[in-house]
Amino acid sequence: MRSSIKIALIAIALSGGTLAVGVPAMAADVVVSTPGIAFGYNDGYWDRSHSWHAWENPGAATTYRTTNTEHYYDYKHDRDADQGWRDKDTGWWDKK
Repeated sequence: MRSSIKIALIAIALSGGTLAVGVPAMAADVVVSTPGIAFGYNDGYWDRSHSWHAWENPGAATTYRTTNTEHYYDYKHDRDADQGWRDKDTGWWDKK
């Protein structure tokens, strides 16, 4: 009987080790998304709710700049009298 228990424990240990090795490691897909941006500048962006945000990282600014050229201004937002918020262009973010 003792040998049956030992054999069962060894079988469980071996099968558990095999299952752990058989499962491939998976990396999480990371997607940088910046939804709701109304106007982008090199120092940050205005969202559609009129809130100012700094870019999360340089890559986010670069991605936005290259994919939204009509909505990006390559200067600091405070250069403009309206701090970069463009009331006269309401709905600007819907234009492509």
